[in-house]
Amino acid sequence: MDGWTAPSSIERELYGAKARGDWAGYLDVLARSELFLAQSRAQVDAEPTQARFHPTPDRRCLVVHTRGMLPVPDPHTVYLPRSLAWFANAWDSADPPNLAVNPGSPAEAYLATTPADLARWRAHWDAAAPVWGLAPGAVHSLHVGGPLHGPVAHGLAVGAHLAVSNGEFWNALAYHGNGYTRERERLRKGWGITSAAEWHDTLRRLLATDMVSPVWEFALRVRRVLASDFAGPVDVEHWRHAAASALRRSAERAAEPQLTPDGVTLAEPRPTAEVEGEVTGVQRLIGRIARYEQRFRADGLLPEDGWVRSVEGWDQGRASQMARWGLGTRYGTLADAEDGVLRAGEAARSTYRSWEEFSAGYALGRCLHFDEEEFGEWYTGVLANHLTLTADPASPWRNIPWQQP
Repeated sequence: MDGWTAPSSIERELYGAKARGDWAGYLDVLARSELFLAQSRAQVDAEPTQARFHPTPDRRCLVVHTRGMLPVPDPHTVYLPRSLAWFANAWDSADPPNLAVNPGSPAEAYLATTPADLARWRAHWDAAAPVWGLAPGAVHSLHVGGPLHGPVAHGLAVGAHLAVSNGEFWNALAYHGNGYTRERERLRKGWGITSAAEWHDTLRRLLATDMVSPVWEFALRVRRVLASDFAGPVDVEHWRHAAASALRRSAERAAEPQLTPDGVTLAEPRPTAEVEGEVTGVQRLIGRIARYEQRFRADGLLPEDGWVRSVEGWDQGRASQMARWGLGTRYGTLADAEDGVLRAGEAARSTYRSWEEFSAGYALGRCLHFDEEEFGEWYTGVLANHLTLTADPASPWRNIPWQQP
């Protein structure tokens, strides 16, 4: 490729087809790829359902970029993904005579827009594979424009579960995702986020691991202490008994008189039924965790004698992605995204000892929140992502050491 490194597999395929003179193959790649159209953010905010053509100053071309060629996000310009068929149907005689794909790069092409050309675009779209864009469930990397090693890459890889699941570049820090309006819709529907303030608050809470249940973390912390004290596996009944004792002792201590600068403060003891209800709930939770871990071991998500240290990884993995989602929606800046990604990586390294341990914690948090022991798609999806990320030679988990220099 004459010394040129394609940013991603998309541009590599385009370049290969162009180099062979295979323009039908070039159109096949375009038909499978999102074509991103630059828009004024102010105009999109005013009319989110509209996409406008903004030709080059000489009005000879309309420029589009494939996903790997998108520029660094800026506050005023956003990008919307459209298909080759959409352009074919939207074009009319008043529009520019050429569609410029990735201009200025070795993979560029200037496609004529006569009625016969537009019909050809539609035919390639009709014959394209059913997956449009990056396929979900696979590792996708930026080889230019995204870090592959170092602390930022590590923090990005902490969010790789979601990147694989959603069909995105795992190492895209300068993140556009699925385009401005779709990223905003993702945060609105999935998280109730509609403003920069709400995004900042959600990211803060995720980085503080404030969104995972403290009850889950309490139960796992009891077992961590027991495993440390006894230097070995912890029997489930021993774990249940220790958790019950810890809850009862905590309730007793809370009822003891407290000496403060203002004197002695008396506390009302909690009702016994309330405390015993908590004990029953935690013991039930421990049984649920043990059953998930048994399935994790059977399916290769945990080693034969493995157990989950913490579920904080679920917040940490989501924090890495949330930092990028904020940039894609322009609720945050590139500096905000980098800071969030770095902090997510640091937090994960302080909690876990390997990618595999982190992944098991992430998986358990997701299952406890969504799956209800059905072992349905919430479980099978996270299992598939774990197996992909731990086995694929292109996975960041195979190429980035857990502990950073």
